[in-house]
Amino acid sequence: MLVCRSCGATYETGPEEPWRCRACEHAVDFAERPRATGDPTAVDPTAGLWAFSEFLPVAADDAVSLGEGWTPLVSASEWDAEFKLDYVCPSGSYKDRGAAVLMTRAAALGVDRVVEDSSGNAGAAVAQYAARAGIDAEIYVPADAPAAKLDAMEAAGATTVPVAGGRRAVTEACVSEAVGSDAWYASHAWSPSFYAGTATVAYEIAAQRGWRAPDAVVVPVGHGTLLLGAYRGFRALAAGGWIESMPRLLGVQAAGVEPVAAAVNGSASDEDAVNEAADGIQIRSPARLDQVVAAVAATDGDVVACDESATTDALASLHEAGLYVEPTSAVAVAGLAAYRARGVVGDSDDVVVALTGSGLKKP
Repeated sequence: MLVCRSCGATYETGPEEPWRCRACEHAVDFAERPRATGDPTAVDPTAGLWAFSEFLPVAADDAVSLGEGWTPLVSASEWDAEFKLDYVCPSGSYKDRGAAVLMTRAAALGVDRVVEDSSGNAGAAVAQYAARAGIDAEIYVPADAPAAKLDAMEAAGATTVPVAGGRRAVTEACVSEAVGSDAWYASHAWSPSFYAGTATVAYEIAAQRGWRAPDAVVVPVGHGTLLLGAYRGFRALAAGGWIESMPRLLGVQAAGVEPVAAAVNGSASDEDAVNEAADGIQIRSPARLDQVVAAVAATDGDVVACDESATTDALASLHEAGLYVEPTSAVAVAGLAAYRARGVVGDSDDVVVALTGSGLKKP
C-alpha cells in the first residue's frame, strides 16, 4: 500500500501505482515504515546492500544487483571525521543504492521501459541497473550535462534526451513523456523505492561502527535523497533498538541554489552567486522539500550553503589525500568546515561525511 502523508490518500501497489499523489500531487510513500527486528549481529556484510533486505520493499532473491553497498568507512584524521566512500559504488555514486532497489521493483512489476530525469549520477545509475534488468531506459538530461556522465548512460544502452532550459525543464519534459505513455517514471526524486535504497547508507554506517550512531552525518543536498534516506534508515534502527540515539543530519547545498537551507533557516538564496562547481545538487524545487526539512528538524540538524571557492578548495585537499571525488561530493567537506567554524560541530563530536560521487564523473 502507498500513502500520501500530506492528504492521507492511499493507493494499491502494482504496475499502475502513482509516482505522486493523484489528489494533491505530494510525494507518496510505502504505508508501512521499516523497523529493525531480530539480531543485528546476524547481518552479513558480504551481502552488500542486500544484507538489510528486511528493511526493503523488494525481495533480495529477486535483486537487480551489481554488487552495490557496504562501501568503505574510513578514518579521515586530517578532517577529524570518518568518510563514507559511496563514490566507489558500481556506477560511481551513492545513487546506486536507490537505483538497485528501484529497478528491482520495476522488474518485479513487469516494467518494460523506464524514463528518468537527471543531471548525471542518478541517470547513470538508473541506466546501468536498467541494463542489468533488461529494461529499456530513456534519460532526460540537461543540454550541458557532463560528457562523462552521458557516456556512462549511453554505454549501458540508455537513450539520452537533452533538454535546454534548466533542471526544471528537464523534469517537465520527462514527466510529460511518462504521463499517459507506456513508460514507468523511475524517478530518484519521487519514487519511495529509491529512498528505501538510500536508507541503507544509515544501516551500513551503524553496522560498521558496531551499532553505534555518530553524533552527526554530513551529506550534500540537492533533492535530498541521501539526507532523507539516511533519516529514515537511522529512524528504523532506533525504533528497533539497534542504535541508542539518532545522529544530527547536517546538509550542504550549493550557494545560490539552496532551497532547503533557505527553508530551514528562513533565508533567501543569492542567485547571482551560484556555486557552479557543485552542479549535481543545483535543484531549485526539491520534490520532497517538506520531508527533508522535517528530517533536519527532527534530528536537531541544519543545512548550510557553500560557495564555489570553498568547494574547490575542499576538492583539492581531498584529491591530495587520495580521495578522487567530484566537486559535488567535495561540497560536503566544505560544509563540515563551515559547521565547525560556526560551532555546530564541536571538537569532540563524532562525525561521518558522505563522499557521494567519483571524480571520474567530472574529470
